[in-house]
Amino acid sequence: MDTGRRRRLCPGVAVAALLFFPVFFASRRRRRRRRRTAMLQTALQKHAAFFDRDNDGIVSLSETYDGLRALGLGAGLSSLSAAFINGALSSKTRPGDATSPRLSIYIENIHKGIHGSDSGTYDSEGRFVPEKFEEIFTKHAKTVPDALTSDEIDEMLQANRKPNDYSGWVGATAEWKMLYRLGKDKDGLLHKDAVRGVYDGSLFAKLVAKRYEENQA
Repeated sequence: MDTGRRRRLCPGVAVAALLFFPVFFASRRRRRRRRRTAMLQTALQKHAAFFDRDNDGIVSLSETYDGLRALGLGAGLSSLSAAFINGALSSKTRPGDATSPRLSIYIENIHKGIHGSDSGTYDSEGRFVPEKFEEIFTKHAKTVPDALTSDEIDEMLQANRKPNDYSGWVGATAEWKMLYRLGKDKDGLLHKDAVRGVYDGSLFAKLVAKRYEENQA
């Protein structure tokens, strides 16, 4: 009796396996493709890729909002920040043959959105420049060698300002203020490893994981 039942189930099991295998291998191919893409990306592209929730190389307004919410920002601030970020970068990164909504950011061209009056830690192609990164702390970290206070960030922003580069001033200030809000410790210090992590986006995943653990506790 048991043998007969197993035999009757075999065709169903076979069909289920045939349906499952394409999905399984397609998922593996997507993961391999994402890993290959990440290996070829610049630091700036990796930074932006955190917000690309569906991994299509394009960051929509809603994806930026969702990413900011995942990092712990409130709904109001996330809405305003997403509108500012996508509004500032969409036209600069959008290719001529684009078909996505107007306020979408194209990660492939994210280097075209680099603004002035900043530290220079990204070069013109969006690659990480270690020497410029180190200068942030050798020049401005006066309280603790490997961390920045809020006042030291303000001093750095002032020092980096180029004359009449108003859009660069606004962009740099908005980025560093948000980074400080997200990455500071309980003593109000923004540590070097946190700043390094934001340049390639690795900090974002850590912050999301930390929030998840706190919510589960």
